[in-house]
Amino acid sequence: MQTVFSPLHARHGGNVELMSGEILPAFELPRRAEIVRARVEAVGLGPILPPTPQGLGVARRVHRPDFVDFLPRAWPLWAAEGRGGSAMPFVFPAPGLRADVPPAHIDGLLGFYAMDGGATFVEGTWEAVKASQDVALTAAGLVAGGASAAFALCRPPGHHAARRAAGGYCFLNNAAIAAQSLRDGGAGRVAILDVDYHHGNGTQDIFYDRGDVLVVNLHADPMVEYPYFLGHADERGAGAGEGFNLNLPMPHGTDFGDWSRALDLGCAAIGDFGPDVLVVSLGVDTYQGDPISAFRLDTPDYPRIGARIARLGRPTLFVMEGGYAVEEIGVNAVGVLTGFEGA
Repeated sequence: MQTVFSPLHARHGGNVELMSGEILPAFELPRRAEIVRARVEAVGLGPILPPTPQGLGVARRVHRPDFVDFLPRAWPLWAAEGRGGSAMPFVFPAPGLRADVPPAHIDGLLGFYAMDGGATFVEGTWEAVKASQDVALTAAGLVAGGASAAFALCRPPGHHAARRAAGGYCFLNNAAIAAQSLRDGGAGRVAILDVDYHHGNGTQDIFYDRGDVLVVNLHADPMVEYPYFLGHADERGAGAGEGFNLNLPMPHGTDFGDWSRALDLGCAAIGDFGPDVLVVSLGVDTYQGDPISAFRLDTPDYPRIGARIARLGRPTLFVMEGGYAVEEIGVNAVGVLTGFEGA
């Protein structure tokens, strides 16, 4: 399996996030990607390729164009105010406030284009975000060109980025952009399987009213877990997309036995849908040692996940998402890939 990776991810680092009433160093940090890359090399998964520079046309089709245009402007606007540190929103257009007019000032813009204080900007953030998108599109091109599978080692991750909002460490939705590019390249139907601990609210938002992309999420119950305001089982799609969104929320403490039964349900839905291509949002924060998650999967479980996905028999693009037990992220993420390859 070929991996696509860009060292430009490291430009996004040293930032902080707002979590549970505290401003903390971001859990999503550059070492995550480097450890996964080292593990890819250590197991001999396959060649590691640089991304091919890509445009933003696909991104502007899955996100609102004004949101995409804001991202490279965020840090320059922040710095123009004489500020350093991390650019973080502090006011949001909640119900009762206007959400149709982007403010002119950076503080207003940050809140207008965000869902939380977890996707903060530093000077190199846009370079990393753009490179992460390029990684996803390049790896999607490998699958579109006939590869049975490819791994987009994206950082920053993407599945919380919605049509008009950054959040949860995510700026552009890499998996959604890859899925759209596969559709543009001729795939009649694409399925997205999100196995991250946190619900992929951004991916759901982007495809909720479409019937050509099935979105399946296995995740922690939003009644008690981030992102709280999306991810319930009764969210099944709307309009042309009705029936093409499947959420499988699970309680804190879920172990592999219960989690794997949800995976079987998700895979059955994908099999019934009959996609030409499968995109997997590969988060491994389901691991029992993850510092911001509450499932109980263990390292031997991850190859089993890959083997189960392989049984779908579809060309498959893996896109890196979450996982914050940093020392274990490599063995767990790559375990899914080796399990897929060995099936």
